[in-house]
Amino acid sequence: MINVLIADEHSLFRQAVRSALEIEEDLTVVAEAADGLEALEAADRLAPHIALIDTELPKCNGISATRLLRERVPGCKVLVLSNHQDQTALFDAMQAGANGYLTKAIPLAKLIEAARAVLRGETIVPPAMLGDLLSQLVRSKEQQNEVLRRLSRLTRREREVLALLVEGADNDLVAQRLVISPETARTHIQNILSKLDVHSRLEALALVLKNNIVKDMILA
Repeated sequence: MINVLIADEHSLFRQAVRSALEIEEDLTVVAEAADGLEALEAADRLAPHIALIDTELPKCNGISATRLLRERVPGCKVLVLSNHQDQTALFDAMQAGANGYLTKAIPLAKLIEAARAVLRGETIVPPAMLGDLLSQLVRSKEQQNEVLRRLSRLTRREREVLALLVEGADNDLVAQRLVISPETARTHIQNILSKLDVHSRLEALALVLKNNIVKDMILA
């Protein structure tokens, strides 16, 4: 059996999808969730094969829930559902690790087909939205490459400092963790800002996080 998690704020929608899915012999709904936190708790506990997640979940929105779910339950596929075609939501969903994106305007039969396609390893995107998505992904990759080029200017020690800043460390904690003086920590941070061509620590962190640069990439 294919175990399914449905996460949507509206109980009527969840019930309609559940009724349609459970007619199928190979599909069973193992959990419903009305918000993102419930969805994550259910996924942690039940490890479903696929999760159907609405973009506008309360408490933890669908994009954030998708990212966390894919990190915590890597084997679970995610099909993101939206009330309307939203190019930003599509891009964010793909960046978060979603395996597909559909609007709720589709017939339930098409939703079931899409779920099976995702489980086969396919990526599902509305054809009318695919061109813009590919353009956004190319731009995002180019921007990430530019940030990596700037990171390559940093010394090994400066990379270690930046990795700590991304974790939320202040000057004193940086100094403590790296066994250096606070003055030396400040000097490293000023060098980082100069080499990344930014004006503040906050701007440096935004540059790294916006371009999905992870700690391993900083320290590579």
